[in-house]
Amino acid sequence: MNRSNNLVRKILNNLTGDKVIWIIVGILSIVSLLVVYSSTGTLAYKYQGGNTMYYILKHGALMISGLLIMYLAHLVPYKYYSRISQGLIYLSIPLLLITLISGSNLNDASRWLNIPVINLSFQTSDLAKIALVMYIARLLSKKQETIKDLKKGFLPLMIPILLTVGLIFPANFSTAAILFTTSLILLFIGRINLKYIFIMIGTGLVVVIILLMVSQYYPKLLPRLGTWQSRVENFMDKDSEGNYQAEQSKIAIATGGFFGKMPGNSMQRNFLPHPYSDFIYAIIIEEYGFLGGFVIVVLYLILLYRAVQIALRSPGTYGAFLSLGLMFSLIFQAFINMAVAVNLLPVTGQPLPLLSMGGTSFWFTSFAIGIVLSVSRETTELQTENTTADDNK
Repeated sequence: MNRSNNLVRKILNNLTGDKVIWIIVGILSIVSLLVVYSSTGTLAYKYQGGNTMYYILKHGALMISGLLIMYLAHLVPYKYYSRISQGLIYLSIPLLLITLISGSNLNDASRWLNIPVINLSFQTSDLAKIALVMYIARLLSKKQETIKDLKKGFLPLMIPILLTVGLIFPANFSTAAILFTTSLILLFIGRINLKYIFIMIGTGLVVVIILLMVSQYYPKLLPRLGTWQSRVENFMDKDSEGNYQAEQSKIAIATGGFFGKMPGNSMQRNFLPHPYSDFIYAIIIEEYGFLGGFVIVVLYLILLYRAVQIALRSPGTYGAFLSLGLMFSLIFQAFINMAVAVNLLPVTGQPLPLLSMGGTSFWFTSFAIGIVLSVSRETTELQTENTTADDNK
């Protein structure tokens, strides 16, 4: 017991930045390994000849590489991300356009872009989310003196937001909505005039309405429109046969009780589509009960709270906007996923950050948290220097 405690202390001492965030990332990673292993049993028997270790080893490798990305990202001084954001936004917008035109199709949507040399596929929207938030934080911090001005303060922010969200929207409505909401929150925190924020909301709604109207005559413009409509209709019509996912998820939650069936004893993993990704929260509640589900919610809220504390202590506005924007985006996505699992929202296809089995999305999540940790690392070091200076007076 003492050896394990000493090992934990050594690891934490070598990790700079907010220790609470590191601990929560570690807890969620362990839970993810347990739940993914449990929920991929049926998948392993169907596609891997019963090799139940295949998916957990693959997920574990992605997780370890993601944690390495997080560690390396948190070592980079956060001010460098201001310049990096420019390159990322200029890269992500063309990539979104290429993906929309010729990306790999999944459920009638072009979401994935293949990199031929290394044979890697990733969702360009994952990169665009981080790039846009970083870029908004940069512009907000640089334009605080002219932030109330329409031409100098608002329009330079409005254009990249609408362009990025607009390119994501045709293939992935939920991601576009999360990113647009995150952008609005950042604009509000950044002291943008409320009148201009409502102008952006109105502009966004007008663009969506126009796209919906035009898609009636050109269905290829919004190939996912039929899927979106059916999901909303199924959600509204509780007796619909299309509610199979939601019904299986509710069964998993209802049978979990307060303490759950214990790890590995899920039954709904055999019936619930994507129990290892979109509906992993339902499996968590089934195996770990209401108590386990509540703990997960609390852990996400603590992550958001820590990001707020980092922002409040940050000596510059860029670090504050950066940590708040990136963490809010992840936590908002997490609550969307959990709301779908408990049937409060229609099915969206959003994974649960740090818990769902996924590919490159785990890397981008790790990168975002690493940037937040970079802000906290420099903030902590600055406070330590100030404290030492005060003690030496």
